[in-house]
Amino acid sequence: MLEPSAKWLAFVEGALERLLSMSPIAFADLVPWLLPKVGGVYLITAIQRKVERPYYIGRSKNLQRRIYTNHLMGPLTNARLKKYLVNTGECSDPEAAKQFIRTFCHVRWIEEADIRKRGAIEGYATGLLFPKHGIYEEH
Repeated sequence: MLEPSAKWLAFVEGALERLLSMSPIAFADLVPWLLPKVGGVYLITAIQRKVERPYYIGRSKNLQRRIYTNHLMGPLTNARLKKYLVNTGECSDPEAAKQFIRTFCHVRWIEEADIRKRGAIEGYATGLLFPKHGIYEEH
């Protein structure tokens, strides 16, 4: 069996540490200019009853577009978290899902230009944090 490269493991562990150490920003306070227009990995959490829980982990070549335009403002076709909130019955409709995100959710991210590294970070973070709304479908 192949052993993971110590260098590669240190990279994904360090990336996850950087992601988790970033102060979360509430979606209620989120404005587009706070988000970079570069590639990266992001973590959306929900804080309810003073407990922060991982809800969704994703990657994008444009964090601003993905987090603000798609997840917060976009329709279900572009906003997987909203889609999952509605499909699982946690929210009744897209507008309720948007309100849930604005009320309870926070986001943090790290920048990463390399697409393969973004995928590795997203997969590693998903495996360790196991977000509530994670991988429901394959393409």
